[in-house]
Amino acid sequence: MSPLWTSDEVAEAVGATVGTPFVANGVTFNSRDVAKGDLFFALAGETTDGHGFVADAMRRGAAAAVVSRDVESAGGTLIRVPDTMKALVDLGRAARRRSPARIASVTGSVGKTSTKDALRAMLSAQAPTSASAASFNNHVGVPISLARLPREARYGVFEIGMNHPGEIEPLARQVETHVGVITNVGPAHIGYMGSEEAVADEKACLFAGAAIGAVAVLNRDSRHFARLVEHARRFGISRIVGFGRDEAADVRLVSCDLQDSGSDVVALIHGQRIEYRLGAPGEHWALNSVAALAVVEALGADVGQAAATLNGVTASPGRGARRMLKFGDGTVELLDESYNANPMSVRAMLAVFARTEPAKGGRRLLALGDMRELGEGADAYHAGLADAVAASGATQVFLCGPHMKALWDKLAPAQRGVHRPDSAALASEVASALKAGDVIAVKGSLGSRMKNIVDAILAASGGEAGR
Repeated sequence: MSPLWTSDEVAEAVGATVGTPFVANGVTFNSRDVAKGDLFFALAGETTDGHGFVADAMRRGAAAAVVSRDVESAGGTLIRVPDTMKALVDLGRAARRRSPARIASVTGSVGKTSTKDALRAMLSAQAPTSASAASFNNHVGVPISLARLPREARYGVFEIGMNHPGEIEPLARQVETHVGVITNVGPAHIGYMGSEEAVADEKACLFAGAAIGAVAVLNRDSRHFARLVEHARRFGISRIVGFGRDEAADVRLVSCDLQDSGSDVVALIHGQRIEYRLGAPGEHWALNSVAALAVVEALGADVGQAAATLNGVTASPGRGARRMLKFGDGTVELLDESYNANPMSVRAMLAVFARTEPAKGGRRLLALGDMRELGEGADAYHAGLADAVAASGATQVFLCGPHMKALWDKLAPAQRGVHRPDSAALASEVASALKAGDVIAVKGSLGSRMKNIVDAILAASGGEAGR
């Protein structure tokens, strides 16, 4: 396999000179992640400056480092540019220009990472595929993901996110997508955006800079569908593919037999019936899978082969991963959704939670942290979850954060576990409440640090147990 970058290619892309020739097989901005042969970008962040870690990157085997000032005692090959962030964007653009890959881009209020991961799995089974790592979907993650696009790749999948107005369009113009999918539009980040309509307008900027002949894949069930179509056409998109349960959808979810460990799905892809097994549980996953299949079809890949791959697609840690843990003389099942939360995703998780049966003598326990960035209506959004929490069958509910107090006040007294100011104060109480046979679901926005609770549960357990 040819190197990801040669020194000549890097020099041309970033407009700099390189003293010592090198080849790079990776690109990173985090010195802790440097592997031998990586190209390291010293980026200046809000709290840290990558220039302070150049020497560490070199010790770890970096092939070269891109810097904007002198770095003492760094050693190795340094590439001096006026602005390292601009240089990273320029390198990403160069990768996109040289690539023959068919490119997909993904955004949405919920489900974008899951849909991106499903696309990675489906397309990788057919041809060399590169996709955004983790949630690399912001002003740094997108150009890094592009810069990592191998010249041999035949498919590329890029996640694009936002939490403020004006963030998606410049990223979309870097990606230049062939197929863009908006999974849905909801009140995520509404505190910064002001309204769902404004969220929809921002999400539709996914189609800015799209390649000629690009396709827009949109949620036909969304009340914002017509608005998104209008924006897509404004950006020059002529082919619109609708997905969802709606009978007018081009790619339609006909049925899904929801089970504890996954779902059996029936879909119509432009009128062609297809049946497949999905390895992740929940109707939201079924809808994500239909969206992903619509993207696969629009990219020109094999839909039948892609659907067969979905049996092996499961939720990742923090995003719905299920873990069976040894606890006392039995087990506890953990549903880990600690990475993020908004009203749509919490309701989706609760629907899965309601179908997850405890072992004999066990209970359903629920730990929720604040949903962030919901603005002035935050308390109302939290209180509005009371019906879904009640329907979930949760025996005890543990809450943390100031906004979750609004939900606490709406809970039936019998459901109330405890409410604490933050996850650090709540973690040990959740862990100590567990007993063999229980199912525990954990969810909250990243800023609520619900991983504290997951870590406390893991520490109190006897380790992983087989199913």
